[in-house]
Amino acid sequence: MNPSQRNHVLVVEDDEHIRRFVAINLRTNGFQVTEAALGETAMQCIDNNRPDVVVLDIMLPDMDGFEICNKIRAVDTNIVIIFLTARGQDTEKIRGLELGADDYIVKPFNPLELVARIKTVLRRTHHSAKVENSETTNRNVLLSGTIRVDLDSNRAFKADCCIELTPKEYQMIKVFLENPDKALSRNDLLNLVWGEDFVGDTKTVDVHVRKLREKIEDDSSKPRLIETVWGLGYRWRKDG
Repeated sequence: MNPSQRNHVLVVEDDEHIRRFVAINLRTNGFQVTEAALGETAMQCIDNNRPDVVVLDIMLPDMDGFEICNKIRAVDTNIVIIFLTARGQDTEKIRGLELGADDYIVKPFNPLELVARIKTVLRRTHHSAKVENSETTNRNVLLSGTIRVDLDSNRAFKADCCIELTPKEYQMIKVFLENPDKALSRNDLLNLVWGEDFVGDTKTVDVHVRKLREKIEDDSSKPRLIETVWGLGYRWRKDG
Protein backbone atom coordinates (compact mmCIF):
# COMPACT_ATOMS: atom_id res chain seq x y z
CA MET A 1 0.00 0.00 0.00
CA ASN A 2 1.16 3.50 -0.79
CA PRO A 3 2.67 4.89 2.43
CA SER A 4 0.87 8.20 1.87
CA GLN A 5 -2.47 6.44 2.31
CA ARG A 6 -4.05 5.99 5.68
CA ASN A 7 -4.04 2.38 6.79
CA HIS A 8 -4.99 1.89 10.47
CA VAL A 9 -8.11 -0.29 10.77
CA LEU A 10 -10.00 -1.07 13.97
CA VAL A 11 -11.94 -4.35 13.70
CA VAL A 12 -14.85 -4.53 16.17
CA GLU A 13 -16.21 -8.10 16.27
CA ASP A 14 -17.02 -10.35 19.25
CA ASP A 15 -16.64 -13.61 17.31
CA GLU A 16 -12.94 -14.35 17.73
CA HIS A 17 -12.67 -16.54 14.61
CA ILE A 18 -14.24 -13.92 12.34
CA ARG A 19 -12.24 -11.10 13.96
CA ARG A 20 -8.93 -12.91 13.49
CA PHE A 21 -9.88 -13.90 9.94
CA VAL A 22 -10.59 -10.28 9.03
CA ALA A 23 -7.46 -9.04 10.81
CA ILE A 24 -5.18 -11.54 9.06
CA ASN A 25 -6.52 -10.59 5.63
CA LEU A 26 -6.13 -6.89 6.35
CA ARG A 27 -2.56 -7.29 7.65
CA THR A 28 -1.70 -9.38 4.59
CA ASN A 29 -2.81 -6.43 2.47
CA GLY A 30 -0.65 -3.91 4.31
CA PHE A 31 -3.03 -2.53 6.91
CA GLN A 32 -2.20 -1.88 10.54
CA VAL A 33 -4.94 -3.60 12.57
CA THR A 34 -6.30 -3.19 16.09
CA GLU A 35 -8.88 -5.66 17.36
CA ALA A 36 -11.76 -5.14 19.80
CA ALA A 37 -14.41 -7.61 20.98
CA LEU A 38 -16.55 -5.09 22.87
CA GLY A 39 -18.01 -1.70 22.09
CA GLU A 40 -16.49 -0.14 25.21
CA THR A 41 -13.04 -1.39 24.18
CA ALA A 42 -13.57 -0.02 20.68
CA MET A 43 -14.42 3.46 21.98
CA GLN A 44 -11.31 3.41 24.20
CA CYS A 45 -9.21 2.53 21.15
CA ILE A 46 -10.77 5.40 19.20
CA ASP A 47 -10.15 7.86 22.02
CA ASN A 48 -6.53 6.77 22.49
CA ASN A 49 -5.46 6.21 18.88
CA ARG A 50 -7.85 7.36 16.19
CA PRO A 51 -8.06 4.71 13.44
CA ASP A 52 -8.64 5.63 9.81
CA VAL A 53 -11.25 2.89 9.35
CA VAL A 54 -13.60 1.03 11.70
CA VAL A 55 -14.96 -2.33 10.53
CA LEU A 56 -17.96 -2.74 12.79
CA ASP A 57 -20.30 -5.60 13.68
CA ILE A 58 -23.81 -4.72 14.87
CA MET A 59 -24.48 -7.51 17.35
CA LEU A 60 -22.01 -7.04 20.23
CA PRO A 61 -22.37 -8.12 23.88
CA ASP A 62 -22.29 -4.70 25.54
CA MET A 63 -23.72 -2.25 22.97
CA ASP A 64 -24.89 -2.59 19.39
CA GLY A 65 -22.94 -1.33 16.41
CA PHE A 66 -25.49 1.37 15.63
CA GLU A 67 -24.82 2.96 19.02
CA ILE A 68 -21.07 2.75 18.44
CA CYS A 69 -21.43 4.31 14.99
CA ASN A 70 -23.41 7.17 16.52
CA LYS A 71 -20.76 7.69 19.21
CA ILE A 72 -17.96 7.69 16.63
CA ARG A 73 -19.70 10.26 14.45
CA ALA A 74 -20.23 12.47 17.51
CA VAL A 75 -16.47 12.75 18.03
CA ASP A 76 -15.05 12.38 14.51
CA THR A 77 -16.73 12.74 11.11
CA ASN A 78 -13.63 11.68 9.18
CA ILE A 79 -13.23 8.08 10.36
CA VAL A 80 -14.41 5.66 7.70
CA ILE A 81 -17.06 3.30 9.12
CA ILE A 82 -17.93 0.02 7.38
CA PHE A 83 -20.54 -2.27 8.89
CA LEU A 84 -19.75 -5.98 8.58
CA THR A 85 -22.76 -7.86 9.89
CA ALA A 86 -25.15 -10.77 9.41
CA ARG A 87 -28.11 -8.37 9.52
CA GLY A 88 -28.87 -7.80 5.85
CA GLN A 89 -32.37 -6.32 5.82
CA ASP A 90 -32.77 -3.09 3.84
CA THR A 91 -34.06 -1.32 6.95
CA GLU A 92 -30.86 -2.20 8.79
CA LYS A 93 -28.67 -1.01 5.90
CA ILE A 94 -30.56 2.27 5.65
CA ARG A 95 -30.34 2.83 9.41
CA GLY A 96 -26.57 2.25 9.34
CA LEU A 97 -26.06 4.63 6.43
CA GLU A 98 -28.27 7.27 8.01
CA LEU A 99 -26.11 7.15 11.13
CA GLY A 100 -23.11 8.04 8.98
CA ALA A 101 -21.60 4.73 7.91
CA ASP A 102 -19.68 4.77 4.62
CA ASP A 103 -20.52 1.22 3.58
CA TYR A 104 -22.45 -1.87 4.69
CA ILE A 105 -21.31 -5.45 3.97
CA VAL A 106 -23.42 -8.49 4.82
CA LYS A 107 -22.01 -11.79 6.12
CA PRO A 108 -21.06 -14.24 4.74
CA PHE A 109 -18.56 -12.10 2.87
CA ASN A 110 -15.54 -12.33 0.62
CA PRO A 111 -12.48 -10.97 2.49
CA LEU A 112 -11.04 -9.65 -0.76
CA GLU A 113 -14.22 -7.61 -1.27
CA LEU A 114 -13.84 -6.10 2.19
CA VAL A 115 -10.22 -5.16 1.45
CA ALA A 116 -11.24 -3.69 -1.91
CA ARG A 117 -14.02 -1.59 -0.38
CA ILE A 118 -11.72 -0.22 2.32
CA LYS A 119 -9.09 0.71 -0.26
CA THR A 120 -11.75 2.33 -2.45
CA VAL A 121 -13.05 4.58 0.32
CA LEU A 122 -9.55 5.53 1.47
CA ARG A 123 -8.35 6.17 -2.07
CA ARG A 124 -11.37 8.33 -2.78
CA THR A 125 -11.02 10.49 0.34
CA HIS A 126 -7.23 10.74 -0.10
CA HIS A 127 -7.64 11.78 -3.75
CA SER A 128 -10.28 14.37 -2.87
CA ALA A 129 -7.99 15.95 -0.28
CA LYS A 130 -5.16 16.20 -2.82
CA VAL A 131 -7.41 17.78 -5.45
CA GLU A 132 -8.91 20.28 -3.02
CA ASN A 133 -5.50 21.27 -1.67
CA SER A 134 -4.22 21.89 -5.22
CA GLU A 135 -7.01 24.32 -6.18
CA THR A 136 -5.81 27.76 -7.17
CA THR A 137 -6.87 30.69 -5.01
CA ASN A 138 -9.48 31.90 -7.50
CA ARG A 139 -11.22 28.49 -7.51
CA ASN A 140 -11.29 27.63 -3.81
CA VAL A 141 -14.95 28.45 -3.20
CA LEU A 142 -18.13 27.09 -4.81
CA LEU A 143 -21.25 29.27 -4.49
CA SER A 144 -24.93 28.64 -5.11
CA GLY A 145 -27.40 31.01 -3.52
CA THR A 146 -26.90 30.90 0.24
CA ILE A 147 -24.80 27.71 0.03
CA ARG A 148 -21.02 28.04 -0.03
CA VAL A 149 -18.43 25.24 -0.16
CA ASP A 150 -14.91 26.19 0.94
CA LEU A 151 -12.52 23.81 -0.83
CA ASP A 152 -9.54 24.89 1.28
CA SER A 153 -11.11 24.02 4.62
CA ASN A 154 -13.40 21.20 3.35
CA ARG A 155 -16.39 22.90 4.94
CA ALA A 156 -19.83 23.92 3.72
CA PHE A 157 -21.86 26.93 4.85
CA LYS A 158 -25.45 28.07 4.64
CA ALA A 159 -25.82 31.83 5.07
CA ASP A 160 -22.40 31.88 6.78
CA CYS A 161 -23.39 29.17 9.27
CA CYS A 162 -21.17 26.09 9.07
CA ILE A 163 -23.05 22.88 8.18
CA GLU A 164 -21.86 19.75 10.00
CA LEU A 165 -21.35 17.19 7.23
CA THR A 166 -19.88 13.71 7.06
CA PRO A 167 -17.08 13.22 4.48
CA LYS A 168 -19.50 11.65 1.98
CA GLU A 169 -22.08 14.41 2.48
CA TYR A 170 -19.35 17.00 1.87
CA GLN A 171 -18.19 15.25 -1.30
CA MET A 172 -21.80 14.98 -2.48
CA ILE A 173 -22.62 18.68 -2.02
CA LYS A 174 -19.33 19.51 -3.75
CA VAL A 175 -20.31 17.35 -6.75
CA PHE A 176 -23.74 19.01 -6.89
CA LEU A 177 -22.31 22.54 -6.84
CA GLU A 178 -19.79 21.58 -9.53
CA ASN A 179 -22.70 20.38 -11.71
CA PRO A 180 -25.53 22.89 -11.25
CA ASP A 181 -28.80 22.18 -13.08
CA LYS A 182 -27.39 18.88 -14.37
CA ALA A 183 -29.41 15.70 -13.86
CA LEU A 184 -27.12 13.18 -12.16
CA SER A 185 -28.14 9.54 -12.02
CA ARG A 186 -27.63 7.50 -8.88
CA ASN A 187 -24.82 5.67 -10.65
CA ASP A 188 -23.23 9.02 -11.60
CA LEU A 189 -23.26 10.02 -7.93
CA LEU A 190 -21.90 6.65 -6.82
CA ASN A 191 -19.00 7.00 -9.26
CA LEU A 192 -18.27 10.64 -8.41
CA VAL A 193 -18.59 10.36 -4.63
CA TRP A 194 -17.70 6.74 -3.81
CA GLY A 195 -15.46 5.96 -6.80
CA GLU A 196 -15.98 3.97 -9.99
CA ASP A 197 -14.92 0.68 -8.39
CA PHE A 198 -17.40 0.97 -5.52
CA VAL A 199 -19.76 -2.02 -5.53
CA GLY A 200 -22.40 -0.86 -3.04
CA ASP A 201 -26.15 -0.37 -3.47
CA THR A 202 -27.66 2.75 -5.06
CA LYS A 203 -29.80 3.04 -1.89
CA THR A 204 -26.62 4.51 -0.41
CA VAL A 205 -27.13 7.58 -2.61
CA ASP A 206 -30.77 8.01 -1.56
CA VAL A 207 -29.89 7.83 2.13
CA HIS A 208 -27.11 10.42 1.81
CA VAL A 209 -29.30 12.76 -0.24
CA ARG A 210 -32.01 12.50 2.42
CA LYS A 211 -29.54 13.36 5.19
CA LEU A 212 -28.03 16.19 3.17
CA ARG A 213 -31.47 17.66 2.52
CA GLU A 214 -32.20 17.63 6.24
CA LYS A 215 -29.09 19.76 6.79
CA ILE A 216 -29.33 22.29 3.95
CA GLU A 217 -32.99 22.63 2.94
CA ASP A 218 -35.35 25.06 4.67
CA ASP A 219 -37.96 22.29 4.54
CA SER A 220 -36.54 18.85 3.69
CA SER A 221 -40.05 17.54 2.92
CA LYS A 222 -40.26 20.16 0.12
CA PRO A 223 -36.69 20.34 -1.19
CA ARG A 224 -35.77 23.34 -3.36
CA LEU A 225 -32.02 22.80 -3.69
CA ILE A 226 -31.69 19.06 -4.38
CA GLU A 227 -34.43 18.18 -6.84
CA THR A 228 -35.51 14.60 -7.49
CA VAL A 229 -35.33 13.55 -11.13
CA TRP A 230 -37.85 10.73 -11.17
CA GLY A 231 -36.56 7.46 -12.57
CA LEU A 232 -32.98 8.78 -12.74
CA GLY A 233 -31.51 10.53 -9.73
CA TYR A 234 -31.09 14.14 -8.56
CA ARG A 235 -30.38 17.67 -9.77
CA TRP A 236 -28.98 20.69 -7.95
CA ARG A 237 -31.16 23.71 -8.71
CA LYS A 238 -28.86 26.65 -9.26
CA ASP A 239 -31.69 29.09 -8.65
CA GLY A 240 -33.04 27.16 -5.67
